[in-house]
Amino acid sequence: MSKKRKRTVTLAEVVAAMPSPPAEESGGSYVLPPVTARGFTDADGCHWRLARGPLDPRRAKRLAVTADVMSMGTYYDDQAEWWLPRFLADAERPAAWLEARARFSAADLPIHEAYEFTADDGRVLLFIETYC
Repeated sequence: MSKKRKRTVTLAEVVAAMPSPPAEESGGSYVLPPVTARGFTDADGCHWRLARGPLDPRRAKRLAVTADVMSMGTYYDDQAEWWLPRFLADAERPAAWLEARARFSAADLPIHEAYEFTADDGRVLLFIETYC
């Protein structure tokens, strides 16, 4: 029989629970990363909603193969003033999955967590968030 793992609080949950700093204190508007914001609109105007996560590594592994889109890491778009995921080309996905899998529940940084996002048109995105 397998033991049930005790649920731990993720960094994304801790950050989501923190109050946002007022705009006047931060020097401008505060923009949340995609997981914390529970969704985002990509550069092509497609809106992605957080469906579930953090994912069990087995589900993430399936999505690494079957998801319509995969991303790993984010970047801040200065012109759009928004956090956007870095979408991976199909050829990059196997190596990215191996890297992410090795970093799930890692004892040292960076740590990776997988999330599933869905688009209004039904596409699925495997989003690997990296914490440094």
